[in-house]
Amino acid sequence: MKDDSTLYVGLDVHKDSITVAYAIGLAEVEVLGKIGTTQCEVERLCKRLQSKAKHVCLVYEAGPCGYGLHRQLAAKGFDCMVCAPSLIPRKPGEQVKTDRRDAIKLVRSLRAGDLSAVHVPTVEDEAFRDLARAWAAARQDLKQARQRLKSFLLLHGVRYVGRANWGPAHRRWISTFSFDSPWQQLAFNEHRRTIEDRLAQCARLETALREAVVDWRFYPVVLTLQAMRGIQFTSAIGLVSELGDLSRFNHPRQLMAWIGVTPSEHSSGTKRRQGSITKTGNSYARKLLVESAWTYRHPARVSTDIQRRQEGIPKMIIDRAWDAQQRLCRRYRRLVARGKTEHVAAIAVARELAGFIWDIGRLGMSLALPRHA
Repeated sequence: MKDDSTLYVGLDVHKDSITVAYAIGLAEVEVLGKIGTTQCEVERLCKRLQSKAKHVCLVYEAGPCGYGLHRQLAAKGFDCMVCAPSLIPRKPGEQVKTDRRDAIKLVRSLRAGDLSAVHVPTVEDEAFRDLARAWAAARQDLKQARQRLKSFLLLHGVRYVGRANWGPAHRRWISTFSFDSPWQQLAFNEHRRTIEDRLAQCARLETALREAVVDWRFYPVVLTLQAMRGIQFTSAIGLVSELGDLSRFNHPRQLMAWIGVTPSEHSSGTKRRQGSITKTGNSYARKLLVESAWTYRHPARVSTDIQRRQEGIPKMIIDRAWDAQQRLCRRYRRLVARGKTEHVAAIAVARELAGFIWDIGRLGMSLALPRHA
C-alpha cells in the first residue's frame, strides 16, 4: 500500500454494470474492469481499492441510478463525488465513446479538478422530493389529459362559446355533451374518465404533501417563501424540494447560476458579449421561478391571499417580502420602458427573485415558526 499517494477512481455506472478505472497519484490510468452493481460486488471493489492506497477519491456521473452508490461508498469512508455530466470536459471532434473511455476520462478529470459536483440530498429530503415530483407529474398529466379532450372536441367541430378554462360552467357543458356514434362516445367517455382519475390522483398527492411537509426540516422555508408574491404552496413546495438546503449557496449569484437564469457570455480581450440565459441546472425549479416572476408585472400590492399566507410569519420576513415586491415590480416596469420585451424583463425579474428567495429562505431557517399546514 502506498500511504502517501491518492487513488483516483472513475466509475462509469449503468443499471447492471460498473466499469472501473483508477490511477495512483500522477501515474498512468489503468482499467480495473467491469463489475456488477450488487452490494457484495461493490464491497469487494472497496476492499481492492483500500489495498492500493490509504486515501481513495471516487467519482461517477449523476444519472438514473440515483445516489445509492454514493451513500454506500460514503458509509465505507471513501471520498466520493457525484459529478454533473453536462459539465465534464470533452474534446471537440471526439467521436468514440465507450464505458472504458468514460471511466478513464473521469479519472483524469477528477485528478485535474475539472469536475463539478452535484448536491447529494439526504434520504429524507430525497423521499420528500420524490413525493413532490410525483405531484408535479400528476398535475402535468392532468393538463395533458384536458388538452387531449379539448383537441378531440375541436376535431369534431365542437366549440365551447366562452372561456374554456375548466371552470364550473365549462365542466357542466362537457358533462351534458354526447355523440351520435357509440365509438366516438366511448372515446369521449374515456377522455373524461382520464381527467377524473388525474384529478383524484392530484388530490391524494396534495393531501399527502400537506400532511408530510409539517414534519419536514425545510417546512419553515416553505412557510416563509409563501410570504412573497407569486409563490403559493405549489411553487414553494416545488422550489424548496428541488433547491434543498439554501445554506449550501454562499452567495445568491451561486443560486442564480444553479437555476440557470444568469446570462451566457462570450468575451475576449476588450469585447464583452452576453447572450441568453444559460438554462443550466434544474429546469423544473427554473420553470417555477419564471412563472412566479410574471406576477411582478402588475403594480405592487398586498392581496387578501398574500395576507392570509403571511399570518403567523415574523414581521421581519413580511417587510423583506414587501421590499422584494416593490423592487421587482419597479424593475419590470423600467425594463419594459427601456424597450426590453416582456419576456426578457420577466427573466431579469426571475434572476433577482432568486436572490430574494435565497435571502428569505435562509432567514426563515433561523427563526422559530408556527407548525401549521
